[in-house]
Amino acid sequence: MIKRADALDALRGFAIITMILSGTIPFSGPAALPGWMYHAQLPPPNHTFNPNVPGITWVDLVFPFFLFSMGAAFPFALKKRIEQGASYLKLILQSIQRGFLLVVFALFLQHSKPYALSGNPETFHWIIGLIGFIILFLIYYRYPLSLNKKLVLLIKVLAGIGGMILFSQLTYTKGQGFLLSRSDIIILVLANVALFGSIIWLFTQEKILIRLGILAFLLAFRITHNIDGSWTKIIWDATPLPEIYKFYFLQYLFIVIPGTIVGDIFYKWMKTESESSVKEKKLIPGFLFILSILVIIWNLFGLYSRMLLMNLLGNIVLLLAIYFLIKDSKSELFGFYKNLFHWAVFWLLLGLSFESFEGGIKKDPSTLSYYLVTTGLAIFCLIAFSIIADYFRKQKYIQLLIDNGQNPMIAYLSNSHIIMPLLAITGLSSLLNAMLINPWLGFLKGLIVTLFAAFITSLFTKKRIFWRS
Repeated sequence: MIKRADALDALRGFAIITMILSGTIPFSGPAALPGWMYHAQLPPPNHTFNPNVPGITWVDLVFPFFLFSMGAAFPFALKKRIEQGASYLKLILQSIQRGFLLVVFALFLQHSKPYALSGNPETFHWIIGLIGFIILFLIYYRYPLSLNKKLVLLIKVLAGIGGMILFSQLTYTKGQGFLLSRSDIIILVLANVALFGSIIWLFTQEKILIRLGILAFLLAFRITHNIDGSWTKIIWDATPLPEIYKFYFLQYLFIVIPGTIVGDIFYKWMKTESESSVKEKKLIPGFLFILSILVIIWNLFGLYSRMLLMNLLGNIVLLLAIYFLIKDSKSELFGFYKNLFHWAVFWLLLGLSFESFEGGIKKDPSTLSYYLVTTGLAIFCLIAFSIIADYFRKQKYIQLLIDNGQNPMIAYLSNSHIIMPLLAITGLSSLLNAMLINPWLGFLKGLIVTLFAAFITSLFTKKRIFWRS
């Protein structure tokens, strides 16, 4: 398909950009920002991790939104290859290769971060960050098809060897040299669920009930894995390489697998979409957009403030409002939205039903409620972006998100390996640091840096420079 799922790209881009933003928010002790500006389990003023604090904030949405968008992309990537005649064996091997390359990305990324080298980076450390970007560029750049494949492989292998030699000679804040245990945990989790999620989708095409059944077994493992003597505990604890794989990581399939179901729906709609003569009433799309956003905001407010009964009642009102708004719609596009809405309601209400389980919804340690609620909210966010991109055809308003979503690997490290090193080396970071005298000015500084990173990624995308694993 030539046409892209712009709404899905926008959701992925939104997740990455807000992930960068959340990492630039200042931790300024007593003068810190309100608690809902941080992870709920890292409350101000001391930001000491407290696993007993229930609730979620907007910061806690960015990772599951990214996982969900990754799962939704599997049907687009794999069905295209199946239609081109790729065998299942070849697709499995490609999935293994992708998982391996994501692990390498996680390792090289963390080993080249200036703040992994020093708590107070100097010019040398920032230069290492830029060198790390160049090494990763040589490995993950999508080279032109006209270039000799053996030459491309040679470049990637030499870059990989060069990276290992370089990182083994550096001194880090915790330990010296190249360590498998020093990796970017977010990318490491992605590598695990990307491998297992893609293989699960491959063997369960058009078999949603089997995918839901897999989640049921995953739930059984989650409940029984800590019971001594159980075979589920044996499988849960078994790992040939704990630095790379843990069964614990696979719990995020509670987000990825629902993402594949939505991806199937999205792919089918895009393949069958036609210009419909049925037009919705003028205000319906706008109201659907507003209500979808309100569902997300309302749940963040209710779950963070712990007004759980009020949160449930508010959800019922909002969900019923959406139901009656779209139930009589006849167009293909709104039929697509109805389908997404039904799944969003299912996952959201199921997650809220589990809210009291495991001490309340939490990102860390992640609870079952967290996986399910954030999955439902991700679908509502996808509906909102689709209204902009597919109904109003106003992609230009979210183009920055789309560009970053189409180039997620560059977007993910654009701040740590491009913007921050350049600002530090040129001295411009000192000017921006002057804004740290006030918490909200500090947030503005983080927003500026995040936008720099987003625009850099957008420039790469517009120049057709992509990274692929």
